[in-house]
Amino acid sequence: MIIQQHSQDIETPTGLMRTYIYRPQAAGTYPTIIFYSEIFQQTAPIARTAAIMAGHGFVVLVPEVFHELNPIGTVLGYDDAGKDKGNQDKWTKPLEDHDSDTQALVDFIQKQDYCTNSIGTMGVCIGGHLAYRAALNNSVLAATCLYATDIHSGDLPSGNGNDSLTRTKDIKAELLMIWGKQDPHIPDAGRMLIHNNLLASGNVFAWHEFNASHAFMRDEGERYDPQLALRVYGMAVELFNRTLK
Repeated sequence: MIIQQHSQDIETPTGLMRTYIYRPQAAGTYPTIIFYSEIFQQTAPIARTAAIMAGHGFVVLVPEVFHELNPIGTVLGYDDAGKDKGNQDKWTKPLEDHDSDTQALVDFIQKQDYCTNSIGTMGVCIGGHLAYRAALNNSVLAATCLYATDIHSGDLPSGNGNDSLTRTKDIKAELLMIWGKQDPHIPDAGRMLIHNNLLASGNVFAWHEFNASHAFMRDEGERYDPQLALRVYGMAVELFNRTLK
């Protein structure tokens, strides 16, 4: 499916949020996936992932997740300087501001004549956490969370009792949880804490652990696993085809 791309600056309570939009070129209405990036925002690998998903018949929105902390259009490098700045942003922005970003995106989607009202979320790394977090929004029907960081630790800034692990019981969307067993950022105990919490909370979810490191979907760098990435893309497409279309 041939796609088109453009961008939109969306008003949020914390300022303008540049959002990159990938969607089928053919006229019609399509379900939407909000795709949350890594701490580096929309890098080339993130753009390629968004294009892949859009090519399966979805509108894909890629918001700048730390828009209030950087000039519009900021892309951080996959280097120490980029990692340090991205992590600083991660520890600065409270989850409640991510929640209001998600609501602004939902409001935007519901006004577009090329979108249906079926919305899913997807994300990698911190974006996997944000996809999980966004599933608290009642408009989100399904979420694909790829090696989601910081859910198990509860370390991201938030109000008392409003961390994502504690709020899991409030998620009604179907979840697809994808992990790498060799991921140093989410150890075995952390993954099991999330798994057991999902079971205790009665969520609808699928859980897959692979022999892979962190960021195995990123098609740059030594951790990339193309065969596994293709398999996981297929799993995400299956989930969204079933729940959103």
